[in-house]
Amino acid sequence: MNNHEIDFQLYGDDMQFVEVELDPQETVIAEAGSLMMMDSDISMETIFGDGSSNQGGLVGKLLGAGKRVITGESLFMTTFTNQGVGKKHVSFASPYPGKIVPMDLSELNGKIICQKDAFLAAAKGVAVGVEFQRKIGTGFFGGEGFIMQKLEGDGMAFVHAGGTIHKRELQPGEQIRVDTGCLVAMTGDVDYNIEYVGGIKTALFGGEGIFFATLSGPGTVWVQSLPFSRLASKVFAALPEKGGNKGEGGIGGVFDLFNK
Repeated sequence: MNNHEIDFQLYGDDMQFVEVELDPQETVIAEAGSLMMMDSDISMETIFGDGSSNQGGLVGKLLGAGKRVITGESLFMTTFTNQGVGKKHVSFASPYPGKIVPMDLSELNGKIICQKDAFLAAAKGVAVGVEFQRKIGTGFFGGEGFIMQKLEGDGMAFVHAGGTIHKRELQPGEQIRVDTGCLVAMTGDVDYNIEYVGGIKTALFGGEGIFFATLSGPGTVWVQSLPFSRLASKVFAALPEKGGNKGEGGIGGVFDLFNK
């Protein structure tokens, strides 16, 4: 294996965290801000890019970091290395209610394409890059912008998504249609396109958006039941200053009478 071989265990149900077990000198990379806890002999280091072997030299590291900026992520990633003797543990938490999906890239043809904010952590050596959509329509109307993240290598990677995660194996020629925000990840052999829902009345009043994703097999697709954008829009709409119901808080609504 070119990537560090790490063991892990998932904890929790709807607010999960993953505990990674590191042998001496093993390293895991993670998004900034995802750390939950770690043993005392684990050292942290902030790096450009992802620390994979295909980013040789300063120019390669700068290009890798620049690609992350395109996806809306930070210039930097954090590495966690076991500098002690014996096995040590470091844990990473999900940023909002949902599931953490462990993916062994060696069993997925070495490549996963995922939404740009899905990546949580991975074994050192996994390359975190960008996937430029070949079709203009996919880029403009795909819900995730013109680019998505791609994870390449032969090690473990951990992806997070909202609500319940459904894994779907597509047979050759089999096609499913998915709300653009519900697509979490797919293997590199899945054909991904955007399709108009059809009918002006459906588009304007259907409540499901104007476009959806068409995914054609063969390959594997992961779909989430609660995209963060959908969750955030419901919370935003419920805010009192946006017209939400102030009385939903029970007795708190009584105290609001004295604040008017």
